[in-house]
Amino acid sequence: MAKILLLGAGELGKEFVIAAQRLGQYVIAVDNYKNAPAMQVSHEFEVINMLDGAALDAIVLKHKPDYIVPEIEAIRTERLYAYQEQGYTVVPSAKATNYTMNRKAIRDLAAKDLALQTAPYTYASSAQTLREAVAQIGMPCVVKPLMSSSGKGQSTIKTQADIDKAWAYSQQGSRGDVAEVIVEAFIDFDYEITLLTVTQHTGHTLFCPPIGHRQERGDYQESWQPALMDDQHLKTAQEMAEKVTAALTGNGLWGVEFFVSNKHGVYFSELSPRPHDTGMVTLANTQNFNEFELHLRAILGLPITEITLERTGASAVLLASKDSENPYFENLEVLANSPKTDFRLFGKPTSRPFRRMGVVVCYDALNSDVTAITQKAKELAQKVKVLP
Repeated sequence: MAKILLLGAGELGKEFVIAAQRLGQYVIAVDNYKNAPAMQVSHEFEVINMLDGAALDAIVLKHKPDYIVPEIEAIRTERLYAYQEQGYTVVPSAKATNYTMNRKAIRDLAAKDLALQTAPYTYASSAQTLREAVAQIGMPCVVKPLMSSSGKGQSTIKTQADIDKAWAYSQQGSRGDVAEVIVEAFIDFDYEITLLTVTQHTGHTLFCPPIGHRQERGDYQESWQPALMDDQHLKTAQEMAEKVTAALTGNGLWGVEFFVSNKHGVYFSELSPRPHDTGMVTLANTQNFNEFELHLRAILGLPITEITLERTGASAVLLASKDSENPYFENLEVLANSPKTDFRLFGKPTSRPFRRMGVVVCYDALNSDVTAITQKAKELAQKVKVLP
């Protein structure tokens, strides 16, 4: 039995803990608030500010885990190098976590060091430098905090009047103590995908069938698998994903995001060194292993010989609309009555507008109409209300 210290205890962490429990592993879930989703199913939990390096050091020393598994961005990531030097296994690696928790590091690695195609970009550290960056990149353009998740702080600038608003919003949504933002040219893409990529101790990298997704406010709303795409574009995305994960080193599952233009090809967008929110579609058993099981097996060094598509599926999020200290769900019977449908409620103790509180997954046989399944998931999700 391995001891896993999970840094971040949200809904993705919860499914990871469930996968770990099924294989007999011991998990301590850590987050900055009590009763976070993964804490509800873990063996132990700790509540600390993970941006406090001393508090993080104390937790690692207390539990002496076999694996340190980051699940969120707001961590004093430079401490992970020290833990790795002390003999702890950081997943996928201290380098991977540090680079991918900061959009500047991962974008420069991809564009400058690995020469992957990306949107034109630059950085800004104040409202004034943001104005200069917009003048350089042009409008429309996208502004994202260097450290954030689930689309927080992200906005699109279309006019001069949007610039100051975008700066203020980026600072509200930034996680950690990094004020800088990345400013990207708006890519005229046809669709976007997540390519779940698994790196293993054996050196054998595997790819899940591509996942398509739709976003609003920078956060995913629906995802579907498989995403239908040109074979050459998929091959290019796989080559890019293998290059960047190899450069970052380590074993586990990675969520690698791409924009795809039928005219201009594949653009690297972002990367997460852990299960991805769009990958919740795999909870519909679209694959022989869901993304959380793949992450765990790769971490533990259990060989994964293949990833197979078993059926077509889609996911749609259940969003809260109001602040609440005791949220509850209305119309769940609609989901329960729908054939080939399942759902997960995350168990978050509080809600706020647009907070992700659950997910609906729908599925059908292999080669079924993925567009129809996605529409079904979307319509069902809209019928469920999260109430205060």
